[in-house]
Amino acid sequence: MKNSLMFLVTSFALLFMGCRDEPTVAAPGGGGTVTPGQDQNWLISESEVFDGGPGKDGIPSVDNPKFIGTEMIDYMGNDDLVLAFTMGGETKAYTHPVLDWHEIVNDRIGGKDIAITYCPLTGTGSAWDRQVGGKTTTFGVSGLLYRNNIIPYDRESGSNWSQIRLECVQGPLKSTRVKTFPMVEMPWRTWKTMFPAEAVLSTETGFSRNYGRYPYGGYRTNNQQLLFPVGEADDRLPNKDRVLAVIINQEVKVYTFDSFKNGVTVIKDDFQGKSMIIVGSQPDNFIMAYEAVNGTNNLDYQPKDLAPGGIVMTDNQGSDWNIFGHAVNGPNAGTQLGTLDVCIGYWFSFGAFYDPEIY
Repeated sequence: MKNSLMFLVTSFALLFMGCRDEPTVAAPGGGGTVTPGQDQNWLISESEVFDGGPGKDGIPSVDNPKFIGTEMIDYMGNDDLVLAFTMGGETKAYTHPVLDWHEIVNDRIGGKDIAITYCPLTGTGSAWDRQVGGKTTTFGVSGLLYRNNIIPYDRESGSNWSQIRLECVQGPLKSTRVKTFPMVEMPWRTWKTMFPAEAVLSTETGFSRNYGRYPYGGYRTNNQQLLFPVGEADDRLPNKDRVLAVIINQEVKVYTFDSFKNGVTVIKDDFQGKSMIIVGSQPDNFIMAYEAVNGTNNLDYQPKDLAPGGIVMTDNQGSDWNIFGHAVNGPNAGTQLGTLDVCIGYWFSFGAFYDPEIY
């Protein structure tokens, strides 16, 4: 009863702050809503698609994001989280305090159109290519949830997408896979050490929100509180433990912060036929994974104290590597580790979608 009350209070608060731009109707046989005229068949169990409360675009995406320098930010606490992204020489931070209220930011960085999708209920953030179905689109918040996870919709086709499944689950683009780009989650204190001169998402979103207040009460710290069913529970780890998930061929391997408790640590591992490099630090609160390609698996990587430019490790040939898997100096300068579909989120969220292997 307490969980239900918490959800209703949150939903109604968000509902009255938002508005619906398109009519919706009840999805036959399910708990969610869809746009009239769409293909009503879902790739996921329709009975597990729920209407979160605010309605379509009731939680508004940020479509004209503004950025300011790290030194100008006054709304972040040291342990508040950001999603760090780089492309074409640009590096930006998308902050949880803004994403908690908007869930999607449509942006262009380094000449690439991307959407930052974030789900507060599963704690999962992912950077998506906005080129889908041969067209450039923007993504919005459908108001629907599947196993507590956000279902974004693309405004070009009206299709609904599953964030954690990384595919379109209903509509004209059904079964299309989304292309992701690597993004690193870290606390504000770590971002300031790594990227003190880079750009950060501003609270000038065009909407009036209290970005200093987390809108879901005690949800992050209540390990038992889930707002919607998640199927069969996977209790190998506590529900709200944050883990890094690597997704390859619809299989998942997760890495816990316990493997990085002594500070910056580099691990070599194999999964689904791919050689991987995983670097993380529990004290600095980040984990990231890359594929070792083009001979990079033959290098010996050692951890390095955090430094501006995002440097986290060095190799036996004298090159330093940053958190995005780029060699920034030395004989390997310009070399990049391969990208993987990765994201950090609550353990229960990956257990609800996959049968994860735990490192």
